Amino acid sequence: MSLGMSSDVRAHLIGLLLGAEEDWPRAFESILRMVGPIQHGGETHSLSSERVRIHPFDLTDPVRHGLVIDRLAYWYYHPREWLKKASLMNDTYLLNSPFTFQAMEKHSAYVAMLRLGMKIPKTVLVPYKNPVDNVRWAYTSARYNDPFDLEAIAEEVGYPLYMKPFDGGGWRGVSRVDNVEQLHTSYDESGNMLMHLQATIDYDHFARALSIGPETMVMDFRPGEPMHSRYAVTHNFLSAQAGWEAETVSKVVNAFFGWEFNSCEMLVRGDDVHPIDYANACPDVALTSLHYYFPWAITALVRWSTYCLVTGRRSFIGVRSPRAYFDIADDPDRTYMEKMRAYRELADSEFDSARYWEWCEQHLPHLPERVLEWVASPEFDKLLVETVRATYPAHEHDQFVAHFRGLTGLWVKDQRNILAAPGA
Repeated sequence: MSLGMSSDVRAHLIGLLLGAEEDWPRAFESILRMVGPIQHGGETHSLSSERVRIHPFDLTDPVRHGLVIDRLAYWYYHPREWLKKASLMNDTYLLNSPFTFQAMEKHSAYVAMLRLGMKIPKTVLVPYKNPVDNVRWAYTSARYNDPFDLEAIAEEVGYPLYMKPFDGGGWRGVSRVDNVEQLHTSYDESGNMLMHLQATIDYDHFARALSIGPETMVMDFRPGEPMHSRYAVTHNFLSAQAGWEAETVSKVVNAFFGWEFNSCEMLVRGDDVHPIDYANACPDVALTSLHYYFPWAITALVRWSTYCLVTGRRSFIGVRSPRAYFDIADDPDRTYMEKMRAYRELADSEFDSARYWEWCEQHLPHLPERVLEWVASPEFDKLLVETVRATYPAHEHDQFVAHFRGLTGLWVKDQRNILAAPGA
């Protein structure tokens, strides 16, 4: 952090492209105000943010934002096309890129990571139950479509299995299938959605990793619980090997596809990590679900956004060349773990991991303590209370205010202990 500023200040504007969210944007705006000014490369840098408005745009209109955090365009196509224009015409840095998420949905992600040798459960793509309405479909179907036995495919995949859309999103259309009757019910209800049948496995832990740039948090996730209880605060719940591998899977997926704000779900049995869902254009960062992990997530988002803008990091349009990964994957002399370590090196290089942490230590050393003070402050408590009131019915307000105060208060206690530890 600079103690003084030169007369010339280079201002960077971050755009927040939002849907219905209010909690994390307010937190992001508060933490971003703690960042600067920053002296880097002989210049003084200041950062601010604004919430992006949606309106008609000329393809040559200037874009003021140096970076945009997108939480809307995967679902809402008009701003998605604005993001593409901003990237192509104005070199705006995007978290995340609509180019890769549009082309590389969950199906492509499965295929690519299978190519890399990751332990993806058996997955089969089946044709539409009710294909899109097109006059050409009947002719094509009659002439070229092979008949198939859905029950036989399900038997081969093995019960229980999951039926889920090939492109996914927010658990839309996902169903657990335990028997033939449920198989046909789920397939009938899939309608115009193109579906995967995916095997499941017996697992010890369901891990969910949230990756933001070089930073990754692997969390103990319990999908059967209500949202406020799904992320359990259990440290070291995986073995050292499984923990490293879960973190590596998330980082490698993101580096391969050029995703910088993404979550990855994995089933973990012993030391074996089985990725099952890792193409999430709008990963969960809500205060009422992440709770304990919320301050880390928003701080990481601020840190990575700041780093990208101030250092002039350039984003790629489209997917990075996969050849370096495929060369490793196709090497018959490498073991699985040797390949994973090599992928991890590529991912760390892609996200400037070593340089990033050195840069943060030099330019943002004050941020952890400032964030800690803020989370312990009345300002954060006001955000927490208002978020609870906007999320839950009135008769549950007191219950959930106490619940989330307890969990964020635990984070404050743990961080104070960490900062007070020798060498911190």
